[in-house]
Order: sequence, then structure tokens, then C-alpha cells
Amino acid sequence: MDNRQAIGSWLSGPRAAAEDMGVDFGYPGQRLGLPQQGPGSVARFGRRLGAVAIDWIGCQLIAYGLITGGNLAAAGNWTLGLFVALTVLTVGTVGFTPGKRILGLRVVSESGGRLGILWVVLRTVLLALVIPALIWDRDGRGLHDRLARAIQVRI
Repeated sequence: MDNRQAIGSWLSGPRAAAEDMGVDFGYPGQRLGLPQQGPGSVARFGRRLGAVAIDWIGCQLIAYGLITGGNLAAAGNWTLGLFVALTVLTVGTVGFTPGKRILGLRVVSESGGRLGILWVVLRTVLLALVIPALIWDRDGRGLHDRLARAIQVRI
């Protein structure tokens, strides 16, 4: 008996094998009560990565040009510090960073309102650690968002 269908293939993974067997996972955000597409839907990975890249590059330019006076070696720690400060201040007040706003994203709580400042701080610290952001659930939320009870949605 061939068990490949039951355990999945190393190419397609266990989710694809489960879907082939008839399991319906729904769309990302369905369990959270969010629409499948358009405003309010779960932000996709590419947009989230682009927003973080925009924010990181902006912080790096500020650290390199204004704080360290062109010393690239010293700009790394300053960049991380600026990134954490930018994220806590902007997500804590308006719900998005400049990169998220440019790409049309917002961070909201699971209940749909603004995220509390303590949750924003927790989320940002976990994001700065990088690893929690690389672990996703089936709704596409990183572990940092899940632990902070946050969702990144499209505006």
C-alpha cells in the first residue's frame, strides 16, 4: 500500500496532501472573521516583507547619515534601536509604520480595534528577535502577531 497520499510529499508538503484528501482549510483570515480579499483582509507575506524592508532601510539611512556620521559599522545597532522605536511609536499611535502605510497595511487587534501599547511593545520586541516573525500559522500571521493578539490587514 502506498502511504504517500496520507503523509504528503516532501515537495508539496502536508497541507497540499491534506487538501488532496478533501480537508478544507479555508482562506487566510476566515477563522478570524475577516474577508477573503480587499480592505480588512489578512495582509500577504510579500506586502508585510516589503513594509519591513522600507522601514528598515529608512532607519538605516537615518542611523548611517545622521547619527553615526557615515560609520557603517556603528549604524547596525542604531538601526535596530530606531526600528524598534519607530515601530512602537507609530503602531502604538496610528496603527501602522511608514512602510506599512505606503503598502496599504495596518496592525489591528483580533477584536478589530487598536492594539494596546503593551501588546505593541511585546509585538515589536518579538519582531526584533526575527525568529518569531518567521513562524506562521495557517492564517499567515507570524508568531509575534499571534502572541500579541494582532492581525496585519489591508487598508
